[in-house]
Amino acid sequence: MSPDQNRVAFERFDRSNSDIWVADLERGASSRLTFDPGADVWPVWSPDGSRIAYASQRDGIFQIFQKASAGTGREELLLKHPDGTAGPLDWSADGRHILGGVSAPKTKSDLFLLPMTGDRKPVPFAQSQFNEIEARFSPGPEGAPRFIAYVSDETGRTEIYVQPVPPSGAKWQISTAGGYQPQWRRDGKELFYIAPDRSLMAVAITAGATLQAGVPTRLFETRTLSFSPILPRLYQPSADGRRFLFTTLFEEAGQRPVSVVVNWQTGLAK
Repeated sequence: MSPDQNRVAFERFDRSNSDIWVADLERGASSRLTFDPGADVWPVWSPDGSRIAYASQRDGIFQIFQKASAGTGREELLLKHPDGTAGPLDWSADGRHILGGVSAPKTKSDLFLLPMTGDRKPVPFAQSQFNEIEARFSPGPEGAPRFIAYVSDETGRTEIYVQPVPPSGAKWQISTAGGYQPQWRRDGKELFYIAPDRSLMAVAITAGATLQAGVPTRLFETRTLSFSPILPRLYQPSADGRRFLFTTLFEEAGQRPVSVVVNWQTGLAK
């Protein structure tokens, strides 16, 4: 959702490609934002809603571009990451950084910060022998994020962790029985995530000199798609955390109707 919650940026797939579209929730109309022959995925709004960053597949790898959310003007290349395929995951509320993910041959999936001023050289945030994915900035004073929530498989399964910005060596595990897709409530006092059984979970967060996390609480069962690193945003809470926008399954796998045709030979042309 856009920062004012009046528009939604989403990916639309056809048989050969995917593009970014923007839906106006007040007017009930959608417009296409990207037109490149390469796949365009992972849209992220700027904090003022004027731009959308996204990943576009060019020269065999995904690179980060931005374009005016109104669809006007040309797209701009923000980053061709030297380590490989990269895409945006979030944009800080102060507009100073894009939080990105990169798939590197030696260190799997890593996280980095992309400054939106100066030489725009990516700065590693989480880089290890494990996968670090699906990161989100926390809200912070005057828009500057204090923490980043992300997913890591360092224990052998995906769990939700939080680290401060910039990294200090501190790290807190938020989920207790697996999880993915972390999302903050806009005031930073609650963190949501999807459990392995696709339940939506909520954790109370108290942030002071350090961070304290409450016991994960199940809110309700969802019908989101199963976990996949290529689908980095399956839902989003409203600013107050009382409503949620979901990407859902139209039909559950295994529940499609099956038609059995008997005596099919009689229908063949003689």
